[in-house]
Amino acid sequence: MTTRAEATRARLQSAALDLFEQRGYRAVTVEEIAAAAGVSHMTFFRHFPTKERVLLDDPFDPVIAAAVAAQPDGTPAIERVARGLLSLVPLLDQEPTESARRAIAIAAREPELQAGMAANTAATERAIVEAAAPAGEETEMRIAAAACLAAVTAVLLDWSTDGSRRTLGALVGDAMTTVVPALSDAAVPAYAGAAS
Repeated sequence: MTTRAEATRARLQSAALDLFEQRGYRAVTVEEIAAAAGVSHMTFFRHFPTKERVLLDDPFDPVIAAAVAAQPDGTPAIERVARGLLSLVPLLDQEPTESARRAIAIAAREPELQAGMAANTAATERAIVEAAAPAGEETEMRIAAAACLAAVTAVLLDWSTDGSRRTLGALVGDAMTTVVPALSDAAVPAYAGAAS
């Protein structure tokens, strides 16, 4: 069941995406987004601290980090990160794919938003290392996280403009089995915390 706050947030994002596509990211103001969504600009700021966060908001870092940390100890870092991301495929398949595609396509065209995307990826990498790296193995985990997240970024950027109807989960699955081919035949259970 969608809460009123979730519905307002979705309306704001939808209005912003429409305006950004019609007029370009830089030409649109927060006030225009709020008006198009039928709310005040103060309501906008209750949901998004800045205009760029409409496109770059990334609430998944704690979930990703926990999913990686939940993978078996002693597993090589690259496999642990890939398995963690694969365990989230059922959750990602529930995400609103079309709005994600639109947001990525817009962000990929704007240099300042590209920097924000890179900052999001770096924050995800840090979260994975903090949650999942055994003491003394932080560098190995950082490299593994960077490799897996680079693969996810590559498939998402391609997907944002290629017209494919694939789900976010399928894209992440392909990225991880490209990085760790042995996982293409492995059964990776869904992350238990993903449903919460």
